[in-house]
Amino acid sequence: MIHRKLRMGMVGGGQGAFIGAVHRIAARMDGLIELVCGAFSSDPQRSKATGEELFLPSERVYPSFEEMIRREATLPASERMDFVSIVTPNHLHFAPAKLALEHGFHVVLDKPMTFNLQEAEQLATLVKQTGLLLCLTHTYTGYPMVKQARQMVLNGRLGKIRKVYVEYPQGWLSEFVEGSENKQANWRTDPTKSGIAGCMGDIGTHAFNLAEYITGLKVIRLCAQINTVVPGRKLDDDGAVLLEFENGATGVLMASQIAAGEENCLKIRVYGEKGGLEWKQDDANSLWVKWLHEPAQRLRTGGPGLSSFAQHNTRVPAGHPEGYLEAFANLYRNFALTLQAKLQGKDPQPEWLDFPGVEEGVRGMLFIEKVIASGKSTQKWVEL
Repeated sequence: MIHRKLRMGMVGGGQGAFIGAVHRIAARMDGLIELVCGAFSSDPQRSKATGEELFLPSERVYPSFEEMIRREATLPASERMDFVSIVTPNHLHFAPAKLALEHGFHVVLDKPMTFNLQEAEQLATLVKQTGLLLCLTHTYTGYPMVKQARQMVLNGRLGKIRKVYVEYPQGWLSEFVEGSENKQANWRTDPTKSGIAGCMGDIGTHAFNLAEYITGLKVIRLCAQINTVVPGRKLDDDGAVLLEFENGATGVLMASQIAAGEENCLKIRVYGEKGGLEWKQDDANSLWVKWLHEPAQRLRTGGPGLSSFAQHNTRVPAGHPEGYLEAFANLYRNFALTLQAKLQGKDPQPEWLDFPGVEEGVRGMLFIEKVIASGKSTQKWVEL
């Protein structure tokens, strides 16, 4: 491995931003990455204040992402950032990612990848042309038992997959809170910042990504009912989707942000010819395996007999809870290990390459566009 930490720049994540702090915690958890610069806000004073809080030198705190990327590109290779982490609202994902790739920088990008499908396809083209890495932070694929579930499906343990149920209910938007001091609600329910989807873009994409990740199958058709329940809201806050996968399996996806009292109750069940799997985030260290002719098993993070992918992404001995921050950090670690190998001209290990990338980003944007199209259509079934 290279004998230094990878140098990270950040766009967004200024004072009061929830997800920026999560990215910074995740990036530094394994000691492979250090934050060296940032353009933390569209407000230069707030960017400066955030840089001071993070103890960055003033000359590496920039008033805009354009200035940061262009100036970093002029620095000696021994000083400039290696990659940029973009943690802005959806409408501000594309421009900094595009500029970073054009200036030779690798990218970590919050989901959904862009504001619309056309932007996502442009980034995919740029990634292919440049050969640079792009990691998309679909957090839930970082959990060890999610990776175990995927390996069991890919290894044929369940037989042919027949049915998938995935659900993500939240309750935090059960009331009309936009227009208040709730910064997250303000931009996530604003079509000029979030895009054409609200709930389905925010958490529906996570459920969709999780279903395709664990099964290894692509959705080819869907039929959606999209609802805006809270009066005055501009985007969807609830919905359900029927799914058809490429192997003929069918599924149901539910996402809601008006399920009063729910927190982040993500859950997935996958059923094959021989048995089924069940994983839920509020018991993330457990994976239930239910067999057709045998007693059910509960596999545990850190336990015996797990795949190398689950073991690689497990940090502590069995019985010590690992959660959201560790799963997020697994994405950064795998990205960092892959990038280190790339910088050395070496082949990364398969376990390191197991992080969401530009293909998942395009799939997510395709899902959003087709879900909203189906929700508005009287025909309902649309092809991906």
